[in-house]
Amino acid sequence: MTLKPLGDRVVLKFCEAEETTKGGIILAAASQEKPQTAEILAVGPGGIVDGKEIKMEVKVGDKVILSKYSGTEVKIDGETLIVVRQGDILAIVE
Repeated sequence: MTLKPLGDRVVLKFCEAEETTKGGIILAAASQEKPQTAEILAVGPGGIVDGKEIKMEVKVGDKVILSKYSGTEVKIDGETLIVVRQGDILAIVE
């Protein structure tokens, strides 16, 4: 199954969380922070959203940083994805 986002929405897949600290301490899964970096899997068409014209500035394959508690998590074929509005994306990682 595939997701096709509508309007200014974007489908993301989280990047793996760090399992060790800089000092070499291995973190348990429960103590790891939710990752804020993700890879874009699908991008909506943009267009008129809430009376404003939205131009999509991200594309499939971009790695991005997003707001900590943004979006809606969905499970598709056993994989956890997140759907966010483009405005919840803070930066593109180059």
